Amino acid sequence: MTEQNLLSKALSNTAREARLRAGLTQDDVAERLDLSQEVYGRIERGALLPSVLTLRRLSLVLHVPTDQLLGIDSALTHSPPSERDSPQLKRLIRSLRELSASRLRTLGLLIAHFRRRD
Repeated sequence: MTEQNLLSKALSNTAREARLRAGLTQDDVAERLDLSQEVYGRIERGALLPSVLTLRRLSLVLHVPTDQLLGIDSALTHSPPSERDSPQLKRLIRSLRELSASRLRTLGLLIAHFRRRD
């Protein structure tokens, strides 16, 4: 599979999941992006990569970071654990990096909830 195909697949899957989570139809998203439903449908099927401007607007409409739409693993952009970190912290960091974005968001919500209770 080519890099372009992988990018199209990542973008289409993420956009579709985000649209469904938001309770939007393809028509809703297309209208907000000022695109025809046919063009947006091609993006969501992976048959068309959007322009940079459309990608930015899609990110805003679906409330999904562009790096997530592009399938960029945010764990790769972080520095590795420091040698000074405890073994427990290193294991925790490795475990967190393996979680999907939706599970990380859920974990963040749980942490915020417990912080409010303290």
